[in-house]
Amino acid sequence: MRGFLAGTAALLGAAFLGAGALAEPAAQLTAEDAQSWLDGFIPYALQRGEVAGAVVVIVKDGKPLFEKGYGYADIDKHIPVDPKATLFRPGSTSKLFTWTAVMQQVEQGKLDLDKDVNSYLDFVIPPYEGKPITLRNIMTHTAGFEETVKGLITENPEQLTGLGETLKRWVPDRIYAPGTSPAYSNYATAVAGYIVERVSGEPFDVYIKNHIFAPLEMEHSSFRQPLPDDLKPGVAQGYPQADVPAHGYELIPLAPAGSLAATGDDIGRFMIAHLQDGKFGDKQILKPETAQMMHTTALTIVPHLPRMELGFYEQPINGHEVIAHGGDTEFFHSYLWLYPDEHVGLFISMNSAGKDGAAHTIRQELFELFSDRYFPGAEPDGKVDDATAAHDAKLMAGSYENTRRADTNFLRLLSLIQPTKVSVNQDGTISMSGMNKASGEPKHYREIGPLLWREADGHSLLSAIVENGAVKRFSVSEISPFMMLEPFSGAMAPSWLLPAAGVALVCLVLTLFGWLCSAFFPRSEKPRAATYLWVRFADLAAAVVISGWGAFVVWLVGSGLDKTVSAVFFLHLMQILTVIGLVGGLAVTVWNARAVLTFTYAGWHNKVWAVLQALSLAVLLWIAVVYHLIGFSGEF
Repeated sequence: MRGFLAGTAALLGAAFLGAGALAEPAAQLTAEDAQSWLDGFIPYALQRGEVAGAVVVIVKDGKPLFEKGYGYADIDKHIPVDPKATLFRPGSTSKLFTWTAVMQQVEQGKLDLDKDVNSYLDFVIPPYEGKPITLRNIMTHTAGFEETVKGLITENPEQLTGLGETLKRWVPDRIYAPGTSPAYSNYATAVAGYIVERVSGEPFDVYIKNHIFAPLEMEHSSFRQPLPDDLKPGVAQGYPQADVPAHGYELIPLAPAGSLAATGDDIGRFMIAHLQDGKFGDKQILKPETAQMMHTTALTIVPHLPRMELGFYEQPINGHEVIAHGGDTEFFHSYLWLYPDEHVGLFISMNSAGKDGAAHTIRQELFELFSDRYFPGAEPDGKVDDATAAHDAKLMAGSYENTRRADTNFLRLLSLIQPTKVSVNQDGTISMSGMNKASGEPKHYREIGPLLWREADGHSLLSAIVENGAVKRFSVSEISPFMMLEPFSGAMAPSWLLPAAGVALVCLVLTLFGWLCSAFFPRSEKPRAATYLWVRFADLAAAVVISGWGAFVVWLVGSGLDKTVSAVFFLHLMQILTVIGLVGGLAVTVWNARAVLTFTYAGWHNKVWAVLQALSLAVLLWIAVVYHLIGFSGEF
């Protein structure tokens, strides 16, 4: 990232009319100042966000500077968070340990970052467009796998199998050529962990314990699931939010992707080692050149935005280099930042998502406020002419889907229901759904250079690639290393499918409502087409199918995707009902439309309504086909 930061700062400073104004002079980063500031910020943020507890750790110049627990590890038992004794679940921050293990094997000559990973596996990952994936692809999240969620997190130990068995059960489809598109993948990370297991001859959790935890003296950390008995008493409870009962210990079948449990103090040791190019005390977990390669080798996808390095990702701020990694389980939410040039590391972990996902806002605010306080500096700035700004804003407006997505199963439907939307504001800035300030207000991005926007009075950047007069992809600083946004194809675009689906559902409801009313308030008998009752049953079947899918998805997400066996049963049931309700329903409504159009006693409104019914079923069936509600796969 050092080269990226220097190059980008020079480019933006020269090309876009100078840099932003410098912040106030930096406060001195001392234990006393950090505690005074954090004691004012963290307790208030936790209380307001209904987060049960948190641990914050700062290291500097090879030593712990500050570490403190806030709130409760266990609310019912009134056990406070202890940075040296309370184990948190850092979620995907665990991946940094997996990547470190991979690099240990690389420097020993047992692994090659650019070799087909199949040469290290006892199962086959098929090539995509003739290209195999490599460990470099995996470490930069460009292996091209679609998102998978089934069995990602569970509280049932019976769903845990060996890592190899879990990986072989189902290889997710590839939706991008390797090395071309950031698409975050837990599965790919687990593949890397399994490769470490195979080439080292040690189970993954044992390898991490022997080769990372032991030299770093991380005595209160483990990837093992369930946890060793001696560590279980120290684990923080996980809460949806502070006023909701705790859940059980979250188990991660793809363990290398996120199964770590560790104290804040132990995470501090890991940060120190990486800030010192692999050295901790008299131990060296990586050679200096290996650590530097890990920290500085980056892949550019969209210009000017933070990029994925070898496991870490860039998060520059105020002109300062930062490499980082976040992590989320259902209940724990964490982030680790390293400031290499300042020899400083910052870590936070919280044991609740909090009200309206407050934990995500808290950790982002912590990073920005900490950086502004101790490492202020210039942010990119500039201006384009009003005509260009208006043209580019209009170009950006629309709906987009994430490169990290389910693509070949029914969860693709979430892309339609909740697309990312870019809108143009009255002041000529643009906003992106899901990118909000701490206040909840959407961020406004002002164009500061060609197809480059900066958050007004903030740090975030948004940049796009345009080809042939249309946006090909874009991203923002917070997610650009591992996710991009791309426009929908026309046949799947929410811009027409959602309104059409809305009309179709209204048509179904009105038809069924009219049928219900006629049962209670019968009119004088008039001749009816022979299809009268059939088409109403078809509408009822379609309504049942739509309601069933909605209930199934809500139940599945609400269950934390833990009910794998029953979920597969209900998935197959819904797939069968969809064929019956929508395919059969369309056939009946087309039959009815033909009958009504030729029926002597049918008025013009009856004929229009019959055609509208057929079109409604056609729209719903189209959505079911292109968003994979019809099929017989139990994988998701």
